[in-house]
Parts: sequence; C-alpha cells; structure tokens
Amino acid sequence: MITCIITYDIDPNRRELFDQYAQTWGACIPRCGADLVGYFAPHEGSASTAYGIYNLPSLAAYEDYRARLAQDPLGRENYLFAKREGFIRQENRLFVKLASAPHGDRK
Repeated sequence: MITCIITYDIDPNRRELFDQYAQTWGACIPRCGADLVGYFAPHEGSASTAYGIYNLPSLAAYEDYRARLAQDPLGRENYLFAKREGFIRQENRLFVKLASAPHGDRK
C-alpha cells in the first residue's frame, strides 16, 4: 500500500473555493479507485497550506486511478474549476509507505 500526500499552496483569501474543490474530490476519488483519507484545509497556523491524502495498492494502481479520474465528468470539471479560479498556487505530490506498523504496545 502507498499513500499519496498532495500538499497545496492555496490563496488564503479564497479558502472557500478550496473547500468546494475538496468536497468534489470526496465524491470522485473513491469511485475512481483510491481510498480517500481526506482533504484538509488550514485551521490554525499556516493559512495557505492544505492537503489531500489517499491510499492505493501500488504506483501502477495510481496510474490507472489517474486515468479514470481524468475521464470522470465531475473530475474533469473540478480540474477546470481549479484552473479557472486560480485558488491553487502550487501543488506537490509525495508517495509514502507506512513504516511504523503494527501499532500498539510491544512487550
């Protein structure tokens, strides 16, 4: 299993647009094949850093998922919405794997 962490630099004066963007992905991402952990908007601290986090079995599964997402009508519209409105200034993807499992007490 891999986890994709998307770090967004968003316009802090247009956070409500990022929230709308995130809610739309909440509908698209699961149906296109990824296990969505969630989208996280600034609450305290940095007012311009947001995250999207989801899990997939492998990088090959990620490529298949991205292809399905690009063909999804709501997904395509969400990409265009973000581009048109310009509230995302930059985004970066990081792929990580869980290194601390299993969790819990070790005796």
